[in-house]
Order: sequence, then C-alpha cells, then structure tokens
Amino acid sequence: MEFLLSKGDYPTSFRRSLLVVLVCVMVLVCTDQDYYSLLGVSKEASSREIRQAFKKLALKLHPDKNQNDPNAHDNFLKINRAYEVLKDEDLRKKYDKYGEKGLEDQQQGGRYESWHYYRYDFGIYDDDPEIITLDRGEFDAAVNSGELWFVNFYSPRCSHCHDLAPTWREFAKEMDGVIRIGAVNCGDNRMLCRIKGINSYPSLYVFKTGMQPVKYYGDRSKESLKNFAMQYVTSTVTELWAGNFVNAIETSFASGLGWLITFCAERGDCLSYQTRLKLAGMLEGLANVGWMDCGTQGELCDNLDISSSTTAYFPPGATINNKEKGGVLFLNSLDAREIYQEVMKHLPDFEIISATSLEDHLAHHRWLLFFQFGENDKSSVQEFKKLKFLLKDEHIQVGKFDCLSSPTICNKLYVYQPCLAVFKGKGIEDYEIHHGKNDFLSTLFFEGKKILYDIVAFAKESVNSHVITLGPQNFPGKEKEPWLVDFFAPWCPPCRALLPELRKASKHLYGQLKFGTLDCTVHEGLCNMHNIRAYPTTVVFNQSDVHEYEGHHSAEQILEFIEDLRNPSVISLTPETFVELVERRKREEIWMVDFYAPWCGPCQALMPEWKKMARMLNGLISVGSVDCQKFYSFCHQENVRGYPEIRLFPQKSSTAHQYYSYNGWHRDSYSLRGWALGYLPRVSIDLTPQSFTEKVLNGKDHWVIDFYAPWCGPCQNFAPEFEILARAVKGKVKAGKVDCQAYGQTCQSADIRAYPTVKFYPYQGTKKSVLGEYIDSRDAKGIADILNEKLEAIQNKGKRKKSRNKDEL
Repeated sequence: MEFLLSKGDYPTSFRRSLLVVLVCVMVLVCTDQDYYSLLGVSKEASSREIRQAFKKLALKLHPDKNQNDPNAHDNFLKINRAYEVLKDEDLRKKYDKYGEKGLEDQQQGGRYESWHYYRYDFGIYDDDPEIITLDRGEFDAAVNSGELWFVNFYSPRCSHCHDLAPTWREFAKEMDGVIRIGAVNCGDNRMLCRIKGINSYPSLYVFKTGMQPVKYYGDRSKESLKNFAMQYVTSTVTELWAGNFVNAIETSFASGLGWLITFCAERGDCLSYQTRLKLAGMLEGLANVGWMDCGTQGELCDNLDISSSTTAYFPPGATINNKEKGGVLFLNSLDAREIYQEVMKHLPDFEIISATSLEDHLAHHRWLLFFQFGENDKSSVQEFKKLKFLLKDEHIQVGKFDCLSSPTICNKLYVYQPCLAVFKGKGIEDYEIHHGKNDFLSTLFFEGKKILYDIVAFAKESVNSHVITLGPQNFPGKEKEPWLVDFFAPWCPPCRALLPELRKASKHLYGQLKFGTLDCTVHEGLCNMHNIRAYPTTVVFNQSDVHEYEGHHSAEQILEFIEDLRNPSVISLTPETFVELVERRKREEIWMVDFYAPWCGPCQALMPEWKKMARMLNGLISVGSVDCQKFYSFCHQENVRGYPEIRLFPQKSSTAHQYYSYNGWHRDSYSLRGWALGYLPRVSIDLTPQSFTEKVLNGKDHWVIDFYAPWCGPCQNFAPEFEILARAVKGKVKAGKVDCQAYGQTCQSADIRAYPTVKFYPYQGTKKSVLGEYIDSRDAKGIADILNEKLEAIQNKGKRKKSRNKDEL
C-alpha cells in the first residue's frame, strides 16, 4: 500500500517559516542564563555527570551553609532549576532547542531539600565504579544485553536503603566481573520504577535475558546476597579426571574454547570452590573452567608435569603434555580478578578484515566492525572480547577494519575517527554507526564495563531494525518513498536517547517509511542546508512536503506522529475555514481550537498532546488549530492575548456561551480530554431507588450502571468515560447512574463496596438480580468490548434454546 502523507494541513512555505522561527529561538536561547554553565558541565554531560556536578554545587551554595548571604536562596534556586531540567530527557531537549521559553509551562526547581539531604542521601552510588547507576534511557539496554544483572531499586529518603548501601558496595566489589551490579534511583526515575512494579525500597531484582525478573527476599548480608546471586550464574566448573580429560579438552578446543584448570595437590594453595565458580561466571562463553584433584589423579598430573597446586590456562591447540612448548599460561595468583585479567589478555583479538575482502564479508553475514586508524588504537578494551559470545545468538560476527589500509572505503562510509558500526548482512551500504560517548574507544576499563552493554544493545537493536546512516551520497532527495531523517550530534545525550526509539519505530513502519540518521558534526553543510539549529531535529520528508517531529523521545509517540500525518486528527484552520466550520457549525457540533504560534515553547510542548487528544475525541468533538503567526490579524480580532489559547465551542443553543477557555494547570492529552468531555450532553440517565427497581431490575432492557459518590475524585474522573461508554452502546444497552451518597440503601443492596463501581444488568427473560454482574474496567472501550461479548453470548444462548424447542416439536 502506498504511503502518502497529507499535504493540505501543513504550510507549503515550511522552510521559510522554520527559518524565521529558528532565528527567533536562537535569540531567546542566547539571552537566557545557560543551565550547563550554571552547573559547570558540558552539553554532552551524562546524567551521572550532571548529578555529580549539582551535588558538588549544592553542598557549597546551599542556604543552610550560607545563612548570612541574602542571595543564597535565589542562587540555589537557579542551580536547582538547572538540575531539574537537565536531568529530564524531554525537558533537556526543549531547553536545548528553545531555551527558557520552551519551559514556560514547567515549574521544576521551585523547591529543594536540606543540606543534610544532599550530603548524605543524594546520588548514593554515583561514586562507586563497581555499581552502574541506571537511568530510564539505559535500563532496558542493560538488562537485555544478555549479561546477568542484580539491580537495587532505592529511594534517597529510605533509611533501609542507606543501611544497605555499605553492604551493597562490598557485595559489588566481591561480584565484580561475575555479574553486573546496578542501582536505580527511584526518586529521579519514578516512571521507570512504576513500570517495573517497584512499591517498596530497597527492592532487589535479578534480571537476565530470557527469564522473568526475580525478587530477592532474604536478609541483606553480603554472604546471603552472594549465595542468591550465584544461583543464577549458569556456568559450571567441571571436575576433570583420567576418564574425561582428553575428550573434554579436545571437544572444547574444536569449538575454539580454551580451558582454565586449577590443579589441587598436597603442596601449595588451590583455588577455592567459590573462586572457581566466580571464574566460570566471569569467563562464560570465553573459556571452560575445571579442576583436578592430583591426590586421586596423580598419574595424569605427573604426565602434565604438575607437582604442586597451580592454575593454568590452556588456549585452543595447546600441547597439554608439554608446558614448555604448548603455549600454556601458568598463573600464580589466587585472586579471581587477577586471573581473569591475565586470561583475557591471552584470548585472541578480533578478526582483521582486509579491504579486498570487506564487501564479500558484508554481503552475506551480519557484522559488528571496529574501525581503527593504525595499530596504536585503543579499541581493544579487554571486556570487548565478550562481544562474540554475547552476540552469538543474533548471528553477529565481530571484526576490525583499519582505515589507514583503505581511506577510500572509510570516507565512503563517513568514518573519520575510531568508531564501530553494524552491517546488517545486506551489503556495505546497509549499516548504522554506533554513537556512544565520543571518547568511548579511549576509555579505561571502568567505563569499558558500562559501554559493553550499550554496544550489545545497539548491535542487537540495529540488525533487527531498519535505520541506516546517511550522508550526501544517500541522503533522500525527491524520491517517491517518504523518509524520516534524524539530524543529530553524537555529543548530545537526548540525541543518543532518541536513537533506540527510532529503531523500535522503524520495525513497525517497515515498507511504509524509511529511517535514516545524519550526523551534523560530520555533515555540517547538509544540516545547514536544511536549517538545522538544534539537536535532535527529526523531520519527515514526503516528496515536497516537510514535517518536523516535536514529540517526546518514545517510539510510541513517533508512531502516533506518523499516523497523524497519514490521517490528520487536527484540522489546520484559516480565517475562512474557522468561520465556515466553527462559527457556522451544526447545532449539535462541538469544536476545540488551539490558537498557537510556532515559535512558542509551550505551544510546541502542547502540540503532540493536542494531536493525541484529538485522536481520543474522534467522532465526539472536532479539533482544530490556528497559526497566529500566519494569521496574526485574525487572532487579534478574536481577542487572543497569549499562546497557546485553548477554546471550546459548545453545541449551539439560546443559552450557550460563545466559547469556554481552558485554564487548567495540566496540558496533557488526558486532562484536556476530560475537560472537553464535560461539555458533551448527557446520554446516561440518573436513577432513583424507584426507577432503578422499575427500569433496571424489572424492565426488559439491558442496563449498565455507574454507582458513584459525588465527593469521590476517581468517580469524577470516570464520569466522562462513562458518557463515552453510554454513546458507544446506545441502542443495545441503556446507561444509568446511581448516586450512592443520596441512595445508600440501593447501593448497599447491590453490594457496592467501592466507588466508582460498574455493573451490568442483562435481561434474559426474568427479573434481574440486584447484585448484577461486576465489570472490572474503567476504560470506555474496554467496558464496551466486555458488554458486546456478553450480549453475543446471550444471543447465542437464545438461538440454542430456540433450536432445542424446534427439535422437541
């Protein structure tokens, strides 16, 4: 099916208007006090770096420590405001693009904690290298990497969390390399913790790909935590003896794996059981781990020239009966970490792909390639050797390519510095470059651990998605096929957070919309040509039409944006169409109109919510928007004094207002929808005890009843939803409401124990039970589906009864 986006609802002079808007925006940003400068961080700062910088300033500038400074409170509010904005991906993007103007409807930063809180409770694990603090954008990549994770969900205000912290640090050091130890601050990541079902602190969970998360309920001692975690380390330690030694070694060597064996003799110290098990976990997929008791296997140990306890690594192909000539690595340490590091050094490096064989390699197989520039390159972080094992199930091979051997190839791929890229098995042109932190290939081991899971997540996502890297040679021109292009800079954290969401969205729109990314630090001229002034800027090109995405960084909202382009939910109104459609609307019609200016930050923030609201109101209320930059005189004539101005034009009547203005604090789609639905005429009817008995219990109609109390907040929120339900089932089921404050006896007889309660009273030929059938849903569509299923069952039951009566006759 051909994918064509609607042209009529978008201005044709997009680029000229966009340029005017962006010039205005740049002036606004430049005149604001820069939040990054306030915190002393760069624009590419990570969430951890922003937290650490804020904590340092908070301890220095807090009013509790500056009681003689009359400006202390105002100064602290500034840095607190900067932190609250920059720690949030969506707010950070708005700030980067529009400055303070983009945050006018956001009130973060007005309240702060005591100095004691920032000193002892804030960012508990930010300074611990063995513990990886995970934010919303990092969590899924981490726990889906294939590695075993043990994550501590905590709250800074929780005393039990602080009691656990010293033990968790010691535990992390003990398990370093065996499993990943993580921490999630639920104070900063409330949505993530809510999604994961965290309702108490600390909550400790084990995560591994392919299994459900497992919660830890034991005591919080280091030994208990270690014993619990080791249950999920699936690697095993093999006891080797004369009967299995040769076969085990040969089988392992044939598959490309070596052996780490500890020999336990009378003389010397032997690795403990726990150390051997830890090494098996650390080396999973890289080497087998075994042990041999030389007390019972004396002849075998003698043949191997083992006279005292020792540990040795036998690489694939090693001569096992001659330690001098076989390349065997003997290790004197008893420390698991030291042994692990020595073995990792001796594991083979990645395959180096030559320029002549590159295209052949990429034509038929998936590859993760490290691009290096000469041998003096730092891409060989030892932890990266785990990539081959972690990517094995996705059939992704790992290799290196030296750009100095063929600069032409790297230039063609827009590779100008050390980086890595995924090739998807469809040739050299179908690839995506990884964009972690700029210096990720030159980081030391501490950062290498964290980057490993990011690379794994990127590789798995990329090979299964349809996002490609763009440059001047393959940038979409005036093709018939529409493209979504993400203009970004690798140093920009919101840009990096958006990329996984683009990959998810691309899988849903495969064959309908192509996805590409353009690095504006490399292709500055191309970005300037398209007037890109902030990152990320995501644009859909559909032949001559250009549409900029302004929503949140989520695949769901990207998909909603695309769907709205295909089937617009909001009608762009001109002065003429406003008069025709709104002022001269039919008597029963209701309209909601947003008067906005494209340069207005709150207007930009409202737009995706406005479109989402319009989709939810489809068929009930018509939704439009007026561009007051384009139609300034008209908006002035309509007495629009600020942006955005939201107005509802109700059904026409002799007593109706001309319009109602929205003055609510929240401008999200659900709040706006709830407000609008309040102006719909009622379809449901109010019932008294007498009418409930006569019409519902004794009547011959099907009824759905909302039992509510006027003072109940959830009841008030549900009321518009019930009206939508009443409309949806009109003609099949009647809808009524019973006020349980006024008619308590009726509700008591119906066994109503909470408000609101929805019950179904079907008519099946006899008087109905006062108890009815409980409906466990508060969603109009969900309730309607349940009712339709029940009606179908009643109808089928009636047909079967008639059929039996005919058979008897």
